[in-house]
Amino acid sequence: MAAVVALDFETSDPGADSACALGMVRMEEGRIVSSLYHLIRPPRSRVYFTEIHGLTWSMLRTQPTFAELWPRFSAFWDGADLFVAHNASFDRRVLYACCAACKVTAPAAPFVCTVKGSRLGLRLPHHRLNDVCDYLHIELNHHHADSDARAAGLIYLYLRSHGLSDTDMLLDAPCRRK
Repeated sequence: MAAVVALDFETSDPGADSACALGMVRMEEGRIVSSLYHLIRPPRSRVYFTEIHGLTWSMLRTQPTFAELWPRFSAFWDGADLFVAHNASFDRRVLYACCAACKVTAPAAPFVCTVKGSRLGLRLPHHRLNDVCDYLHIELNHHHADSDARAAGLIYLYLRSHGLSDTDMLLDAPCRRK
């Protein structure tokens, strides 16, 4: 198994460039080997989603910006062959928007989606992160980026160990039916 980074963003407003927290776990040889979590000062001071993630402007205003954290973030995912996220289209959109806003080149590694994978590999009425975590008995502090990234990583490892391939879960690949 290649080097894989599971990630999760929290955002402060509807803008895709409004990352206010990023959690990541790095997986190598089928296990989590390291993690990184950081609060991020968003580009605007209005925080719309406090009721979801608990973050406020007073908690974020003194944090480094995405541009200031870029060297640390890019060093963490350096060499990763794949990104993993639950609802990966959201996290990829935030990553690309933040990179564009700071005028840095977004990483080129493809994204796999554990929502897509859970729909293929698990018979559940719903495939929200908390539902999949409950089913797989994965501890979750939902909407905390560190916990959500770790959960997505563990779901990915579970799905891979139960027969799904990266291609099955690839964000931009057509969905196959089971």
